[in-house]
Amino acid sequence: MAIIQANNVFKSYGELAVLKGISLSIEAKEIVSIVGASGAGKTTLLQILGTLDRPDQGQVLIDDTDVFALKDKQISTFRNQKIGFIFQFHQLLPEFSAIENVCLPAFIAGKSKKEAEDQAKELLSFLKVDHRMNHKPNELSGGEQQRVAVARSLINNPAVVFADEPSGNLDSKNADDLHKLFFDLRDQFGQTFVIVTHNKQLADMADRKLEIVDGVL
Repeated sequence: MAIIQANNVFKSYGELAVLKGISLSIEAKEIVSIVGASGAGKTTLLQILGTLDRPDQGQVLIDDTDVFALKDKQISTFRNQKIGFIFQFHQLLPEFSAIENVCLPAFIAGKSKKEAEDQAKELLSFLKVDHRMNHKPNELSGGEQQRVAVARSLINNPAVVFADEPSGNLDSKNADDLHKLFFDLRDQFGQTFVIVTHNKQLADMADRKLEIVDGVL
């Protein structure tokens, strides 16, 4: 069953046409990589699929919901409940500990402190960083920071996790560990992953690799 269905998606910025009629279907529990030259439209596509930006034209269905038929506030709620994000630069809040960073999306979703912290501890344990949960981001290594960011993306058990250059800021060992982790997470939690990457090894590990060339797949 398709968890993501995009139909004829177009996006321009001023005179620059970035996406030129993209259609794709991604199955539940599939790991899909999106590759292409810089400026080809990879991140723009990821942001539209992840509801962070609206297309000029076209439709995106996630878990059978026509997301851009929703109002902005409804999209924000849907995103919080159904979508996780992992960015190249972990985007952890420096004033909060690791576990507090992981809990934030759960608090936004209205979960109790106990429920959020119990889930966060379980995820941090699975990701092998539970011994660092009370440390702030600047006290963590790059690999640890990214694992905390992965835990945060999973806290609300999203249907889909979108990752934008997730290993782009890591050394080769931490990058390899992170790449294997995506497959472990899929097997353990049943997540679907859509990953934009320049890393050839990660792109080739995916169940399917999609290439964007000049705004088309």
